[in-house]
Amino acid sequence: MKNLLRFAKSTIKLLLRHPITGTCVIPVLADGQIVLVKRRDNGQWACPGGMVDWGENIPDTVKRELLEETGLELVKINRLVGVYSEVDRDPRFHSICVIVAAEVQGEFNIDDQIEITEVKAFPVNELPFGELSHDFDRILQDYINGKTSLT
Repeated sequence: MKNLLRFAKSTIKLLLRHPITGTCVIPVLADGQIVLVKRRDNGQWACPGGMVDWGENIPDTVKRELLEETGLELVKINRLVGVYSEVDRDPRFHSICVIVAAEVQGEFNIDDQIEITEVKAFPVNELPFGELSHDFDRILQDYINGKTSLT
């Protein structure tokens, strides 16, 4: 029992001292509009995404989070937009986020109503800059400018 407790403490210390890995997707509809979600916690717009689950890879996380938060289906991941790891990018904790842009299709349906209040498609020239959560102003600018970032 003593060894099990020591192992559990060591494991918790190891897990809690490392950044959390997540992913977000810039969902692009066939007409070029970008789909954003409104977060319940701060009322701001963001790209759909979330934490990578144990045993899950980045493409599977993208597919799962997209479906949970928007109801949309992943057609194809088009490109890596960047890996964002600035310590203060997420006010909740230190996270590393892999951002991809993807072609998507389907009808809006919020399965994750605990985190998301609204889903909306925006023409690129009407994206709500200044009303975006976390560092999504920068992320969407990088996407629009065709930039791949490592921060």
